[in-house]
Amino acid sequence: MSDDCDGVLPPKVLEGLKLFNEKQFFESHEELEDAWSDEKGAIRSLYQGVLQAAVVYFHISRGNYEGSIRMYGRCMKLLQDYPDVCRGINVGKLKRDLNVVNEEVKRLGAERISEFDKTLFRNLEWNEKRLWRCDRCGTQMYEKNCKVICPNCGNNFDCSDLNLYFD
Repeated sequence: MSDDCDGVLPPKVLEGLKLFNEKQFFESHEELEDAWSDEKGAIRSLYQGVLQAAVVYFHISRGNYEGSIRMYGRCMKLLQDYPDVCRGINVGKLKRDLNVVNEEVKRLGAERISEFDKTLFRNLEWNEKRLWRCDRCGTQMYEKNCKVICPNCGNNFDCSDLNLYFD
């Protein structure tokens, strides 16, 4: 699973993560589901796991005990083999947060799920990695001290060159 963790997050995933942190769990699920559908590689199971985390929280918000317990199991099965950080998403923290939420849901039970403390819905954490390919030799370039440098041929540009505006 970790072989594919070095890639960048597609725009739909980024939007889904932002919606998740805005506690718009249904909308987050929709964006992440689109990204999951578009993705053909194995990394799609990461997107599916995160979208199912949004569904867990959505079910809890709606008082659906059985749905949240069932979706938690599916979600954790998808996320279990991912390293703590994949594609910049802090998967380890997400899994720990989901465990805390699930334990509270089970403690409350179906009869008292409406008493769930929604402050337990923690934000996702991620870094939006930017990757560049050298236009001269095709090698991946690296950013350091506001310079983007190709380790193969030395091609470089200043990160201020990234702020281009077109009229």
